Amino acid sequence: MNKPNVQLLLTGNELMTGDIVDSNSAMIAQQLKELGLEISRKITIPDEIDLLVQEINALAASADILIINGGLGPTIDDLTAQALAKATNVELVEHPKALEHLVAWCEKRGVQLNGPNLKQAILPKGCSIVANNQGSAVGFKMRHLECDIFCTPGVPRELKVMLSEQIAPDIASRLPTELISDVTRLQVFGLGESTLQKLIDEKLPDWPDNIELGFRAGMPILEVKLTTTNQEAHTQKQLWQTKLLNILGDHVIAQINKEPLSLAQHVLSTPAKDKLTITTAESCTGGLIASMITQVSGASEFFEAGFVTYSNAMKTKLLGVPEQLLNEFGAVSQEVAIAMAQGALKQSSADMAIAVTGIAGPDGGSDEKPVGTVWLAWGSKENLKSICLLMPLPRLYFQKYVAG
Repeated sequence: MNKPNVQLLLTGNELMTGDIVDSNSAMIAQQLKELGLEISRKITIPDEIDLLVQEINALAASADILIINGGLGPTIDDLTAQALAKATNVELVEHPKALEHLVAWCEKRGVQLNGPNLKQAILPKGCSIVANNQGSAVGFKMRHLECDIFCTPGVPRELKVMLSEQIAPDIASRLPTELISDVTRLQVFGLGESTLQKLIDEKLPDWPDNIELGFRAGMPILEVKLTTTNQEAHTQKQLWQTKLLNILGDHVIAQINKEPLSLAQHVLSTPAKDKLTITTAESCTGGLIASMITQVSGASEFFEAGFVTYSNAMKTKLLGVPEQLLNEFGAVSQEVAIAMAQGALKQSSADMAIAVTGIAGPDGGSDEKPVGTVWLAWGSKENLKSICLLMPLPRLYFQKYVAG
C-alpha cells in the first residue's frame, strides 16, 4: 500500500495580511510525520466562499486526505461549513451533537447561548463530528471525491488537542503497521545543532540511511528525533540510539515519547519523587528561574519562595551573604553563590536550593570575569555543589540559558 496523499487548506484573511503568523501548518506537519506521512501541498486563501469551494474541489480530487484549518468560528467570515456543504452539494443542517457540545460549553462558563454561537452547530448534512474539548467549535469530517476531509479550528491550542486525540489516531487506524513511523525523541542541553551534527559525523560516520535524524532547535533545549518507517530500521534503531546516547553523555536530559518537558519540569521531578521542597536565590536571572518553576502545574507543593537579590546590599540583607565575601571575592564568585544558596535554604526552610550570580552584560565584565561568566550553586544544606560557566551570549539569551 502506498502512503496516502495528504494536502492542507488554510483559510483566513488574517493569514493573508500577516496579522496572524501561520504556526498551525507546522503543527499539523509534525503530527503527520509521527505517522510517516508528509504534506504534499499546502494552499492558503482568504475567506471567500467561491474560492473556498473551488480549492476544496481541486484538492479533494487529487488528495486522499485533506485537512482544512480555520473558518469554524461564530462570525460572518467563518465559511468552512458553508463552503464544504456547497462543494459536496448537501444542505446545511443543525447537527445534534454539535448543538449538545455548544450547550454544555456555554453552561460550563455561565454564558448565554446566542445566535452567532448557534452558527457553529450548523454543519453540512451527513458530516461526522470531531470532538473539541478546548473550544466552542467542534471539528467535522466528510468524504468527498474519494478524499477524507477533516475540518479543524484555527485556534492553535484547540487544534493541537484535536490532532493528537482525534485526527492522528483516526488516520493511523487506516494505515498498515509498516507505514507508521517509530519516533524516539531525545532532549539535549548544552549543544547547538551544528556542534551536534559535527559530533555525529565524526563519531558515527556510518549512521544508517534508514534511521532518519532530525533536529528541532529550541532554547535552551534541542530536540533530536530518530525516525524509522520499516521493520528493518525499527530493529536497528535501538543499537544506534545507544551509540548516540554514549557520545552525547550528560547532555541528554531525557528520552520522551510525546510532549517535550521543560527544564523546570525536569528539575521538579526529583523534589516531587522524594517529597522535597526547593527554593531559589537569583541575581543575574532576575527571578526567571522561579518564574519557570511556577509555570509547572502543582509547583506549589514543592516551591514556596524564591529570592531575587540583584544588589550586593540585598544579598546581605535578605540572604545573609557576608559583606566580607562580597568585598574579597566579588558578587560573581563561587563563595557568594554558595552563600546565597545557604541563605535561601535558611530563610525558606526548603530542602534544596538553586543559586545563580553572573555578569549578563553587555557591560560589567573584566579580564578575570568576562561578560557571560556565571557561578551556580545547588543542592542541600549538607551537600552544596557549584560550577562556573562562561556563556558569552546577548543579555536575554544569557539569562534564558542560565535559567533554563
